[in-house]
Amino acid sequence: MGKSLEVIYEHGLFRPLEPVELPEHQRVRVTIEDEEDWLDTTYMEWCAHEMDDRVSLEAVRQALAKIPGSLTADFIAERAES
Repeated sequence: MGKSLEVIYEHGLFRPLEPVELPEHQRVRVTIEDEEDWLDTTYMEWCAHEMDDRVSLEAVRQALAKIPGSLTADFIAERAES
């Protein structure tokens, strides 16, 4: 069974940021994953570029309320098709 935890790399060692319940000298496999790897920074930059502060949250809610049907129902139907 695996467990994911955050660590910090300091002075050549990985230090867990939370307690780890392992016996001394227990061997484990560590996968190094940079937090930025999973984030689509290009898309985030595009969103920031497209953002318009003049559009209020209420205006967005009103526009979304005009869309017919249910997004949840659409997801359920799409999953049923596959």
